[in-house]
Amino acid sequence: MLPTPPGGGILNPDVETLLRERVGTSPLFRSCMGPVPPGSGGVWGRRAREGSAVAARDVLAVVTPMAEAVASQLGLELVDVEYRREAGGWVLRVFIDKPGGVTLDDCQAVSYALSDQLDEADPIPNRYSLEVSSPGIERPLKRPADFERFAGRRVQIRTFAPLNGRRNWQGELVGLVDGDVVLRTETGQVAIPHDMVARANLVAEF
Repeated sequence: MLPTPPGGGILNPDVETLLRERVGTSPLFRSCMGPVPPGSGGVWGRRAREGSAVAARDVLAVVTPMAEAVASQLGLELVDVEYRREAGGWVLRVFIDKPGGVTLDDCQAVSYALSDQLDEADPIPNRYSLEVSSPGIERPLKRPADFERFAGRRVQIRTFAPLNGRRNWQGELVGLVDGDVVLRTETGQVAIPHDMVARANLVAEF
């Protein structure tokens, strides 16, 4: 039975997750997903978020190559790395995958190996939680190769700026053609420049 995450939140039994909370030198392991934080507003909130965004980019620039190397050594694919502040504090999320899906043992192996490297390099100045999990059925698409690998699947895409008057797109992924993500939608085929893609992920099909 999965324990309740600190501060409430919703457990997700469909995604095997290993969360390591750094508490001094005594790591605490829990299989859970943390709570979703409420948004903050006002000038102070905006300034805090801007400063946090810079700090997050700096951390990701160091941690992502480390996580990539650890995953590769274990025969796994690194899908994405996130570092953000939530209700319970800073969270470093590492998403991994492999054919047939990842197991809790895979998550634990990455967590231990990456934790050792993070402890040695110490690139994160504040207390944080490390969470390792599969990307789920609606996995994000990040690299150009992802848009070729998942051709034929239904995806949804959000662009940084409007394209043909809209920012949200959904349809069958044709692939990556000359730097454009090509979708087959209900109204026809559309080519979205890869550098305009803010977020993209698979759509669950049942």
